[in-house]
Amino acid sequence: MKITGSVENIVFRNAENGYSVINLLYNNKKLTAVGNAPEVYEGQTLELDGEFVINKKFGEQFKINELKVVEPTSLPAIEKYLASGLIYGIGPATAKKIVEEFKSDTLSVLEFNPMKLSKIRGISKQKAIEISNNYNEMKEMQSAIMFLQAHFITTNMAIKIYNIYKDKTIEMVKNNPYQLVEDVDGIGFTTADKIALKLGVDMYGENRIKAGLIYTLKTASEREGHTFLPRENLIENCIEILNYSENDKQNVNKCIDFLQIEGGIKNFSFAGVDICMLTKFYYQELYSAKKLYKLTFNKFDEKFNFIDNINFYQRIHKIVLNGEQTDAVLAALTNGACIITGGPGTGKTTIVRCILEMFKQQNKKVLLCAPTGRASKRLTESSGVEAKTIHRALEVNATDGEGIFHRNENNPLDADVVIVDEMSMVDVGLFYHLLKALKSTTRLIMVGDKDQLPSVGAGNVLRDLIESKKIHTTQLINIYRQDNDSLIITNAHLINSGKMPIFNNSSKDFFYEQGGDLVSNSETIVDLVTTRLPKYFGYRPEEIQVLAPMKAGPCGIDNLNKRLQMTINPSYSGIELTSEFTKYHVGDKIMQTVNNYEMEYTKYEQNGMSQKGTGVFNGDIGYITQIEPDTHEVTIRFDDGKICRYTTADLYQITLAYAITIHKSQGSEFDCVVIPIVPGAPIIITRNLLYTAITRAKKAVVLIGGKQTLARMIHNNYTAKRYTMLKDFLLQEFNN
Repeated sequence: MKITGSVENIVFRNAENGYSVINLLYNNKKLTAVGNAPEVYEGQTLELDGEFVINKKFGEQFKINELKVVEPTSLPAIEKYLASGLIYGIGPATAKKIVEEFKSDTLSVLEFNPMKLSKIRGISKQKAIEISNNYNEMKEMQSAIMFLQAHFITTNMAIKIYNIYKDKTIEMVKNNPYQLVEDVDGIGFTTADKIALKLGVDMYGENRIKAGLIYTLKTASEREGHTFLPRENLIENCIEILNYSENDKQNVNKCIDFLQIEGGIKNFSFAGVDICMLTKFYYQELYSAKKLYKLTFNKFDEKFNFIDNINFYQRIHKIVLNGEQTDAVLAALTNGACIITGGPGTGKTTIVRCILEMFKQQNKKVLLCAPTGRASKRLTESSGVEAKTIHRALEVNATDGEGIFHRNENNPLDADVVIVDEMSMVDVGLFYHLLKALKSTTRLIMVGDKDQLPSVGAGNVLRDLIESKKIHTTQLINIYRQDNDSLIITNAHLINSGKMPIFNNSSKDFFYEQGGDLVSNSETIVDLVTTRLPKYFGYRPEEIQVLAPMKAGPCGIDNLNKRLQMTINPSYSGIELTSEFTKYHVGDKIMQTVNNYEMEYTKYEQNGMSQKGTGVFNGDIGYITQIEPDTHEVTIRFDDGKICRYTTADLYQITLAYAITIHKSQGSEFDCVVIPIVPGAPIIITRNLLYTAITRAKKAVVLIGGKQTLARMIHNNYTAKRYTMLKDFLLQEFNN
């Protein structure tokens, strides 16, 4: 049977499967409806298809089979609907005024005659148009979202899809659901495939196979950092995704050729390997190799007495550069492209300062940049010269789409020298865009630690360049920056060489605590962050960062974030916002998890002047400063000073950051880090994972866990192989 009622409140909703318990006003009585449903809001009117059932514990309920949102008709329902915060620009007070003025015509006015709203005090003509646009977009969005939710897509992901396709959402999904895999981060082949098969797509059709091949290559890049797969590997992985048998290999093999003809992939033989690459990675790695080849042949024999000037610099600054450090400075001054690599305390910062002074004496324009906001901020502090993120330096274009930069070969960077720090973090896509923006005469100096984890994105840029032996590389070995009673740097180098760290209770900065089981270790971590470290060492909880190897488990970031939030920042005010499984409070520490080139921000300088721009990026950390109770907008202030406003539709982009994965910590430094040592798969719990975590600490490191597990981690020098072509393309350029 069908019933119609208005939503009084949402008792419960499981964001993963949509199961909901909704209190309705039906025939002037309260009724509880239960079942899988899209996200609905107080005040909305629902048309439900289902049946009445008797629950032994809760009595009569209506079991939902299908649900449709319809416009409310009674004045109280209309007012509650408008006051729910669903329509941006309308809160409870404004909703009351609108309904009192227009009564049963309210929704018609919002949709068709918005200028009438300007009759109400506090609503300008411009605001009236904005409210109407928001209302109409909300209706359109809700229709699209309900369609997507009926096809196994969560609310937050449905909103993300709608933001890409807007009013074309339903049409696009019906015509080619596999396009979601290409266009929407977070949509996997499995989800698109469920939609496609429900819509009647042939399981053995060419479109499905091609989509499976593209998804296999895309997944290999996102999860494992590969820029290509050998053809045989691609076929094997694809038939598993498609749920085919070995007998279907021939059809999959044919579709590789079709994709090659259509331009979706590049398929070629190299050194006896049949290689399949997404076209974008082929051009990114090939272009990068060609541009680097050209840069390396820029030799600079200017009339400048480098040695005398370096010696003068040392006398003035009362420092002594050793042979390898002097070589690094000379290489930067005389080569078109060079690499300076070394672990913590080996003098990379000292070298960069000296290089900056040498170029200053030559009146060269130098651009300092790093992959993340935290890394660029740290570079600014250590060098005394303003550093930018690579994205900011390349001037991300928020209007032309994601990943489009103003700076390119037609509008190159105005710099004679570009110095990039934390090069281990730079993936092939970002490297390609940076190289495109360099003039042919620009010098490129790359600084980083080759033993850090590779980039989160695809490629293995720093290691490929070093292993090619075609880019001048200076390896720094000697340790200089170290206090007598400091063990962070000493132990980082011991671990990197496969040795156990020194445990010394008199150390001021390196501590080890023997753990128990994982549950008790998680309790110890919370106690350390919230009580012990603040009490004995004076660290504030916000100065302490938990870096965990994994997301799941008692010592994974998901559990630790919930426990740390409950202790550090419980919601006393009652103002909180729920997104998927996470509750956010004012004061919460959060991290941006995706690149958003279009997010607007305001940044206030010390002189009080404001600067506006766009772009927040994967790994940026900040704090929630405000949650607007009416509109549910969230204001976040990031560590680099950017202040952004997030709607509920944007919240999928953030996560709690009291604890973060070690991979996400790359390029950052924290006063104190706490690292749980946990057992796990050998491909995850590795030496360079631990090394990366320890080198994130400026003042203190605390390890918690068993020594046997720690020893296994240190002795596990496994490095996952990344299939990349940059090294080979570079060798090819030099050998031609």
